Amino acid sequence: MVIGVCTVQLQMSESLSLKDKRRILQSLISRIRNNFNVSITEVDYKDERARAKLAIACVSTDGEFATKTINRIISLIEQDPRVLLEDYSVEML
Repeated sequence: MVIGVCTVQLQMSESLSLKDKRRILQSLISRIRNNFNVSITEVDYKDERARAKLAIACVSTDGEFATKTINRIISLIEQDPRVLLEDYSVEML
């Protein structure tokens, strides 16, 4: 069993309030969950209106599949015009 863990740090310049931030994040999180069947949640910067840190976990029997899934998620986030991907890290356990 392989567990792929990815943390992503996001910037949301169009977010003017925490309500805007949560609307953007919920939309992004739902899209990722529905498309990739992974666990994802906000883990840091919960009280900042324009920053967020998400943690994503993918469990698989194949390390290559987990790596490809996380790479596709990163690509999806990079293509979203509402967020700017500042940094990310990937770890396979």
